[in-house]
Amino acid sequence: MTVDCDPVVLTERLIGCDSVTPATGAVFAELAAMLAPLGFAVQRFVAGEAPDGPVENLIAVRQGPPATRHFAFAGHLDVVPPGAGWASAPFVAARRGDLLYGRGAVDMKGAIAAMVAAVAQIPANAGTISFLITGDEEGPARFGTVEIIARLRDAGLVPDLCLVGEPTSVHRLGDMVKIGRRGSVNMWLTADGAQGHVAYPHLADNPIPRLVALLGALDAMPLDEGSAWFQPSNLEVTDITVGNPATNLIPAQATARLSIRFNDLQRGDDLVARVTALAAAHRVAVRAVISGEAFITLPGAFSTLVADAVTAETGLTPELSTTGGTSDARFLRAVCPVIEFGLTNATMHKTDEAVALADLAVLTRIYRRIALAALA
Repeated sequence: MTVDCDPVVLTERLIGCDSVTPATGAVFAELAAMLAPLGFAVQRFVAGEAPDGPVENLIAVRQGPPATRHFAFAGHLDVVPPGAGWASAPFVAARRGDLLYGRGAVDMKGAIAAMVAAVAQIPANAGTISFLITGDEEGPARFGTVEIIARLRDAGLVPDLCLVGEPTSVHRLGDMVKIGRRGSVNMWLTADGAQGHVAYPHLADNPIPRLVALLGALDAMPLDEGSAWFQPSNLEVTDITVGNPATNLIPAQATARLSIRFNDLQRGDDLVARVTALAAAHRVAVRAVISGEAFITLPGAFSTLVADAVTAETGLTPELSTTGGTSDARFLRAVCPVIEFGLTNATMHKTDEAVALADLAVLTRIYRRIALAALA
């Protein structure tokens, strides 16, 4: 069996699979059908249980000669829901002018297609190459890349270097490479009181003033001024809910939610402890979920390798950045140096998400250069 390794065609095949997170089934079968003819041993497996599972994942490995290096491409096949208002069906790839439209075109089916196309041009004796692909990066991410890493460790297949194909470019393909990410923690605040009539406040306990006072204190709480490679940490209140339908009723409960994106000067547990201590003084309970810690792959041989490949194909000198949200690189960094590089992110998660056809070809060449240099 042969595979058409035109990255545009491969992207179209992946877009054609509805893979709203958590992705499963057809989209993984499509990727497996691309990789198997290229000499990859493909393992698909399902991990986890409800409510955050089950999640399908894929590990594909093409073993190189003994004592050669191991380079991994990593990414995700799941996408966010497309929503309404598309000019064409979101899971039917459409070429219009110089663009290819479809959900996942840039985040990140286009990048995975470019990875496949790149590997098709790399001889098997260059070294070991693997694909580490999850179906749950856009969701809770509890049973995706974390489970992939566990299997790699058990099999003794930990890579030497890893590239994640997230859409890191901003204005032009190649203008930004991500060498780290901020950490993320979400917290849910619950203030319980006692319901009562507004005319008899002494018989009730209004939780709203206590919650509002806590939110004011949290908003004023100093975090940091940033570090050498990271912007300042920031705390944002993302929801306040009371849900009281009556005008003459003191409610029994008020809730809020906040999110902290933090740099390498902070730790998730420490931030949770600070918020919890402050909340206790206002008689407010806290529940927290730490999505990941801040990390950085300091500039060095790996970032130079990636930047040189980008420059060779685009003429640009990419900015090394730690901006943006979280990605599965936060898990992969525990096993090997990891860097993120991919397509322009202007349309990711948007209606009529699209990738430039020319960018898919250029990205394929960049990925080929990166893999060959990493395996050398």
